[in-house]
Amino acid sequence: MVQLGSCLLRGRGGNVVIRFALGGCTNRPFFRIVVANSRRPRDGKYLEQLGCLDPLPNAHGEKVAGLNLERLRYWLGCGAQLSRPAEKLLGLAGFLPLHPMTVTAAERLRRQRQREQQPEASPADSTAGPGTDTAPGTDTAP
Repeated sequence: MVQLGSCLLRGRGGNVVIRFALGGCTNRPFFRIVVANSRRPRDGKYLEQLGCLDPLPNAHGEKVAGLNLERLRYWLGCGAQLSRPAEKLLGLAGFLPLHPMTVTAAERLRRQRQREQQPEASPADSTAGPGTDTAPGTDTAP
Protein backbone atom coordinates (compact mmCIF):
# COMPACT_ATOMS: atom_id res chain seq x y z
CA MET A 1 0.00 0.00 0.00
CA VAL A 2 1.29 3.46 -0.87
CA GLN A 3 1.88 5.82 2.05
CA LEU A 4 0.19 9.06 1.00
CA GLY A 5 0.03 10.85 4.35
CA SER A 6 3.39 12.60 4.33
CA CYS A 7 3.09 13.53 0.63
CA LEU A 8 -0.31 15.12 1.14
CA LEU A 9 0.81 17.17 4.10
CA ARG A 10 3.87 18.57 2.31
CA GLY A 11 2.06 19.61 -0.86
CA ARG A 12 0.14 22.77 -1.61
CA GLY A 13 -3.08 23.03 0.41
CA GLY A 14 -2.08 20.06 2.53
CA ASN A 15 -4.23 20.81 5.55
CA VAL A 16 -5.64 17.40 6.37
CA VAL A 17 -8.47 17.26 8.89
CA ILE A 18 -10.34 14.43 10.64
CA ARG A 19 -14.03 15.35 10.70
CA PHE A 20 -17.61 14.12 10.34
CA ALA A 21 -19.22 13.70 6.91
CA LEU A 22 -23.02 13.72 7.06
CA GLY A 23 -24.94 10.86 5.50
CA GLY A 24 -28.32 9.27 6.04
CA CYS A 25 -31.67 10.78 5.14
CA THR A 26 -34.23 13.22 6.51
CA ASN A 27 -34.70 12.84 10.29
CA ARG A 28 -32.18 9.97 10.31
CA PRO A 29 -28.64 11.38 10.36
CA PHE A 30 -25.58 9.18 10.07
CA PHE A 31 -21.98 10.37 10.16
CA ARG A 32 -18.81 8.95 8.64
CA ILE A 33 -15.59 9.86 10.42
CA VAL A 34 -13.26 10.72 7.56
CA VAL A 35 -9.84 12.14 6.75
CA ALA A 36 -10.22 14.89 4.16
CA ASN A 37 -8.52 17.97 2.81
CA SER A 38 -9.76 20.96 4.79
CA ARG A 39 -10.68 22.82 1.60
CA ARG A 40 -13.09 20.12 0.43
CA PRO A 41 -16.85 20.30 1.16
CA ARG A 42 -18.08 18.56 4.32
CA ASP A 43 -19.71 15.70 2.43
CA GLY A 44 -17.29 15.78 -0.51
CA LYS A 45 -14.43 13.54 -1.53
CA TYR A 46 -12.31 12.22 1.33
CA LEU A 47 -8.98 10.42 1.62
CA GLU A 48 -10.00 7.64 4.00
CA GLN A 49 -12.94 6.65 6.16
CA LEU A 50 -11.88 5.93 9.74
CA GLY A 51 -15.22 5.02 11.25
CA CYS A 52 -18.87 5.88 11.63
CA LEU A 53 -21.26 7.39 14.19
CA ASP A 54 -24.98 6.82 14.62
CA PRO A 55 -26.14 9.75 16.81
CA LEU A 56 -29.68 8.46 17.38
CA PRO A 57 -30.10 6.02 20.29
CA ASN A 58 -30.83 2.41 19.34
CA ALA A 59 -33.30 0.04 21.08
CA HIS A 60 -30.97 -0.19 24.09
CA GLY A 61 -30.59 3.59 24.40
CA GLU A 62 -27.00 3.60 23.10
CA LYS A 63 -25.41 5.86 20.51
CA VAL A 64 -23.11 3.66 18.44
CA ALA A 65 -19.69 4.67 17.12
CA GLY A 66 -17.04 2.58 15.40
CA LEU A 67 -13.44 3.70 14.86
CA ASN A 68 -10.26 2.28 13.37
CA LEU A 69 -7.86 3.48 16.08
CA GLU A 70 -4.72 2.27 14.27
CA ARG A 71 -5.44 4.43 11.23
CA LEU A 72 -6.48 7.30 13.49
CA ARG A 73 -3.08 7.15 15.24
CA TYR A 74 -1.39 7.07 11.84
CA TRP A 75 -3.16 10.19 10.56
CA LEU A 76 -2.60 12.07 13.81
CA GLY A 77 1.08 11.11 13.54
CA CYS A 78 1.13 12.55 10.02
CA GLY A 79 -0.09 15.88 11.40
CA ALA A 80 -3.81 15.72 10.66
CA GLN A 81 -5.93 18.13 12.69
CA LEU A 82 -9.13 17.16 14.51
CA SER A 83 -12.38 19.06 14.13
CA ARG A 84 -14.03 20.08 17.39
CA PRO A 85 -16.86 17.47 17.23
CA ALA A 86 -14.36 14.72 16.39
CA GLU A 87 -12.15 15.83 19.28
CA LYS A 88 -15.12 15.71 21.67
CA LEU A 89 -16.07 12.21 20.48
CA LEU A 90 -12.52 10.90 20.89
CA GLY A 91 -12.38 12.44 24.37
CA LEU A 92 -15.59 10.68 25.40
CA ALA A 93 -14.24 7.43 23.92
CA GLY A 94 -11.12 7.71 26.10
CA PHE A 95 -8.69 7.99 23.17
CA LEU A 96 -7.83 11.63 24.01
CA PRO A 97 -8.25 13.75 27.16
CA LEU A 98 -11.74 15.21 27.58
CA HIS A 99 -12.36 18.40 25.64
CA PRO A 100 -12.82 21.36 28.07
CA MET A 101 -16.19 22.28 26.55
CA THR A 102 -17.46 18.76 27.27
CA VAL A 103 -16.76 19.24 30.98
CA THR A 104 -18.33 22.72 30.97
CA ALA A 105 -21.47 21.49 29.19
CA ALA A 106 -21.83 18.60 31.65
CA GLU A 107 -21.57 20.95 34.66
CA ARG A 108 -24.12 23.32 33.10
CA LEU A 109 -26.54 20.45 32.46
CA ARG A 110 -26.06 19.11 36.01
CA ARG A 111 -26.88 22.53 37.52
CA GLN A 112 -29.94 22.88 35.29
CA ARG A 113 -31.27 19.46 36.36
CA GLN A 114 -30.71 20.30 40.04
CA ARG A 115 -32.74 23.50 39.63
CA GLU A 116 -35.56 21.56 37.99
CA GLN A 117 -35.60 18.94 40.77
CA GLN A 118 -35.67 21.42 43.67
CA PRO A 119 -39.21 21.96 44.97
CA GLU A 120 -40.28 25.52 44.42
CA ALA A 121 -41.37 27.58 47.44
CA SER A 122 -45.13 27.85 47.91
CA PRO A 123 -46.65 31.26 47.05
CA ALA A 124 -48.07 31.69 50.60
CA ASP A 125 -44.59 31.57 52.10
CA SER A 126 -43.20 34.15 49.72
CA THR A 127 -45.95 36.77 50.37
CA ALA A 128 -45.15 37.06 54.07
CA GLY A 129 -42.61 39.84 54.59
CA PRO A 130 -39.85 39.86 57.18
CA GLY A 131 -41.67 42.34 59.48
CA THR A 132 -45.02 40.52 59.56
CA ASP A 133 -43.98 37.70 61.87
CA THR A 134 -46.44 37.46 64.77
CA ALA A 135 -46.86 34.50 67.02
CA PRO A 136 -50.37 33.02 67.19
CA GLY A 137 -52.32 33.92 70.31
CA THR A 138 -50.50 37.20 70.97
CA ASP A 139 -52.66 40.28 70.97
CA THR A 140 -51.08 43.59 70.09
CA ALA A 141 -54.27 45.59 70.71
CA PRO A 142 -54.75 47.09 74.28
